[in-house]
Amino acid sequence: MARLSPLQWPVVRQVRSGDFLGRGPAVTSERTRTMAPRTSTADRVVQSVCPYCAVGCGQRIYVKRVEGGEVGRGVEGGEVGRGVGGGEVGREKVVQIEGDPDSPISRGRLCPKGAASEQLVNSPGRQTRVLYRAPHAREWQHLDRDTAIDMVADRFIESRRRTWQDRDSQGRLLHRTMGIAALGGATLDNEENYLIKKLFTAAGAVQIENQARI
Repeated sequence: MARLSPLQWPVVRQVRSGDFLGRGPAVTSERTRTMAPRTSTADRVVQSVCPYCAVGCGQRIYVKRVEGGEVGRGVEGGEVGRGVGGGEVGREKVVQIEGDPDSPISRGRLCPKGAASEQLVNSPGRQTRVLYRAPHAREWQHLDRDTAIDMVADRFIESRRRTWQDRDSQGRLLHRTMGIAALGGATLDNEENYLIKKLFTAAGAVQIENQARI
């Protein structure tokens, strides 16, 4: 253990630094002096919207280029994905998420869940592959995305066919299905909601809602 120089004695540090009350640099440790906020390490900032409730608070996503060998979840061309690993290059990692002061909705503020959403992005337990558990099965299995989409489409079509109502008991025209409903997420934009509404209405669904309106 290195000997403490007399120049580093607390009283001497206070006199040399002009911090006579011992509330500033005279009592700052080496570790504290070398610490920096995560936002200072970011290479760029991306504006986004909090994924939780229907308020739609604005967020600033701080991302940095991931060096070779470092593994993490990040952003690549606006899309969230895995960080560098297994020879992948050109990835970025989310290092911090804060409120966006330019947002007219939240004006830089975030609730505890929104402020902690960086943990949602970088959580080691976050699932990035489709999981499927067959009826009566005990174990989950991984599916590729195309297979999962085909399974959803097949079930959608079958539910529509099985629950289709052409006319009611009085012979009035219905052309609807009561076996399909839609509940949109709070972070869907107007264009996405428009397309979802058109799709489900064309399919005959009448139970179409959105979390933001509820």
